[in-house]
Amino acid sequence: MKVYETNEIKNIALVGSKGSGKTTLAEAMLYECGVIKRRGTVEAGNTVCDYFPVEKEYGYSVFSTIFYAEFLNKKLNVIDCPGSDDFVGNAITAMNVTDTAVIVIDGQYGVEVGTQNIFRVTEQEKKPVIFAINQLDGEKCDYDNVMHQLKEVFGSRVVPIQFPIECGPKFNSMIDVLLMKKYSWGPDGGVPTITDVPAEYMERAKEMQKVLVEAAAENDETLMDKYFESGTLTEDEMREGIRKGLVDRSIYPVFCVSALKDMGVRRMMEFLGNVVPFVEDMPAPVDTEMNEVNPDSNGPVSLFVFKTSVEPHIGEVSYFKVMSGTLKVGADLVNMDKGSKERLAQVFCTCGQIRTPVEELKAGDIGATVKMKDVKTGNTLNEKGFESRYDFIRHPEPKYSRAIKPENEADAEKLSEILNRMHEEDPTWVVEQSKELKQTIVSGQGEFHLRTLKWRIENNEKLNVVFSEPRIPYRETITKAARADYRHKKQSGGAGQFGEVHLIIEPYVEDMPKPDVYRFNNQEYKMNVKDTQEIPLEWGGKLVICNCIVGGAIDARFIPAIVKGIMDRMEQGPLTGSYARDVRVCIYDGKMHPVDSNEISFRLAARHAFSDAFKSANPKILEPVYDVEVLVPGDKMGDVMSDLQSRRAIIMGMSSEKGFEKISAKVPLKEMSTYSTALSSITGGRSSFTMRFASYELVPGDVQDKLLKAYEATKSEED
Repeated sequence: MKVYETNEIKNIALVGSKGSGKTTLAEAMLYECGVIKRRGTVEAGNTVCDYFPVEKEYGYSVFSTIFYAEFLNKKLNVIDCPGSDDFVGNAITAMNVTDTAVIVIDGQYGVEVGTQNIFRVTEQEKKPVIFAINQLDGEKCDYDNVMHQLKEVFGSRVVPIQFPIECGPKFNSMIDVLLMKKYSWGPDGGVPTITDVPAEYMERAKEMQKVLVEAAAENDETLMDKYFESGTLTEDEMREGIRKGLVDRSIYPVFCVSALKDMGVRRMMEFLGNVVPFVEDMPAPVDTEMNEVNPDSNGPVSLFVFKTSVEPHIGEVSYFKVMSGTLKVGADLVNMDKGSKERLAQVFCTCGQIRTPVEELKAGDIGATVKMKDVKTGNTLNEKGFESRYDFIRHPEPKYSRAIKPENEADAEKLSEILNRMHEEDPTWVVEQSKELKQTIVSGQGEFHLRTLKWRIENNEKLNVVFSEPRIPYRETITKAARADYRHKKQSGGAGQFGEVHLIIEPYVEDMPKPDVYRFNNQEYKMNVKDTQEIPLEWGGKLVICNCIVGGAIDARFIPAIVKGIMDRMEQGPLTGSYARDVRVCIYDGKMHPVDSNEISFRLAARHAFSDAFKSANPKILEPVYDVEVLVPGDKMGDVMSDLQSRRAIIMGMSSEKGFEKISAKVPLKEMSTYSTALSSITGGRSSFTMRFASYELVPGDVQDKLLKAYEATKSEED
């Protein structure tokens, strides 16, 4: 295989909504450039890109797949990304290591929520965008309506390069207004017949070409002057103007294809080869110190590992982008994240599971290697002396969680190892060993996402697991002041145990005044604060301890033990065993014994006194509440609103966003457990949502009563 220079390499992400035909388009692209001799289909399970068993089982892409096409003496590295919102992490990763996004549109459904979601990622990453309207041969395809949607949602920057003569099952020809030619195909697609534009389509073609020429000229002053002088641009000048427009996102070209019939695919690839930006045309990426790292093949060798997969009979395959320098087989590099040394004994270019050995890769290229000692997704590998590191991929917050455990408890350690390995493959599978909930929690982007995880564990690893609804991390707090005292006394021959603690607790808020005077049962308690401890709690909120002891009633050496006793109960609240938060405690009196007092005595006394006071301080349970944003088609707005309200949601606002409705709400985490599945069911998979932790809020009285009864029942069973 030829070694391609940096100025011959283009990196492209193939993205779009689920069902838009990306994998089929990838298959046609591979066929057109001669990598495969026969096109596979998703239904037959024999495509290059969907080669994992789970993808064949479910019939949709689960992982991004890297392939390359040698075309027009250039190398196109393409990453085919899953379309389901559940696997959006793959698309986000791909967008960070490629330079142009081809967003595939289903010609039968037009702009979908998934289209908008992925376009937002291109906005954030400032990547050029090309739209490819696919499935023009579909029964319900309406090109004009799709173009109307694209312009309505994404604005006047949307500029068609082509238009079909007829849509639907009869689609077999189109007009290209960049080349001003008609392309026609036989029933099997492939190589087109190219002729002049027929007279009946000439007027429309000229109008569209004028719009395209103006859009191209806007991106370069020289081209603009030329356009004003002559009223037109040459084909090469238009290409140059479009390339500059792609880089600064002032133009979004639109192509027409039928991937299934291989119509229009070669023409789109010609555009990718001739017009879209090279690696060196794009702004240089920055390292963690915000220094630019130029893709200079003569610079120091630097790689970023953006993907890891575990493949049968091979083990871990690490996919990387050459950020700088020229990587040669046998190179010794340093893992900048771990300090370990790695030798790249083998380097490949990949087309799915097909690996082609290469001797070297230049800056900007994408490759793979195997059998690395200690390399994980997100690591940077550099030649000795080069210090740059990369950390530019930001994955979305999880939206769906389940507790997981093996059917056989003896397999717990094995499951933990598998889950950690799975997280390396897909960082949007988040694994947490929750000390608080006493559960292993796996989180992801939706029910399909976690169902896929479960399938792989059970089918690939032969380990049966059980999913269950995770416990909710409730919090406990108090709403009024209360007083309690407790004497711990134990005598069992020899030295005994004695400790007595008197304390007052109250709700804590930031910047509250120092404690002064409290009244309980017509008795006044005056506080004389000697010192104050503020303890930020790792689970949120604070515990504040005020030492108000006078006259040496309790020796200062026992105060740490008293604080430990209080923390014991903060870690296991008296109501439901949940963490407690936002409490101020005044320790104001107590008693000691000259022989029997010790640390354990005061720890136990403080624990009981705090528990008694907590129960008298009108305790309440707090629940985690999340900010939720739902993007939904207008015709499903009412159904989605009703469902949210049934989940105790507080609707914070509604707005229209480019053809869709956006609902903002605050929803308790308890009610979000099945939301991913429910939203998909209500809207036929045409909606998406995001959720982010907002705050802890008091649970309603009826919910608190249920929680208390459930906790009491659990304690009774344990007893």
